[in-house]
Amino acid sequence: MEISTFSEVGGGIVVGEVAWDDADAVALRAGQRAEIAELYGTHDSEAGPAPSAGDIAVFLLAHGADGTPLGCGGLRRLAGATGEVKRMYVTPEARGTGVAEAVLRGLEDWARRSGWRALRLETGDRQHAAVRFYTRAGYARIPNFGPYAQSPDSLCFERVL
Repeated sequence: MEISTFSEVGGGIVVGEVAWDDADAVALRAGQRAEIAELYGTHDSEAGPAPSAGDIAVFLLAHGADGTPLGCGGLRRLAGATGEVKRMYVTPEARGTGVAEAVLRGLEDWARRSGWRALRLETGDRQHAAVRFYTRAGYARIPNFGPYAQSPDSLCFERVL
């Protein structure tokens, strides 16, 4: 696992920046896409352009003390000082352990250090746990933006940093 910067955030969880094509990051994103495909019954639920190495400003990976990959998330720059959270995912066995909070706080800290003032995100209307998580984390519902504006299954949120 290639981690350029990392920090232990408690409970043995380590969060670090990795390259988009890091093998563990690729595997976690595949797990996320598989869960969404099963939930919505389609392999192509992406309302806009899929994130890529070319448009993701940072990608974080969380792993346990033993090196097991547990979760991930990235940021895509939008207009001005706003970013979009992309590919947030925690493995089913690690849910409820603080991994999602650690990844999201890491993304928010990176965004603040980079001068970004707000983060937006989109999640699906069937992803009830994600909606609860983002709401608890201080994200407020906003009108659907960008490629999600015409997507009836999308719910969009924003947090001012």
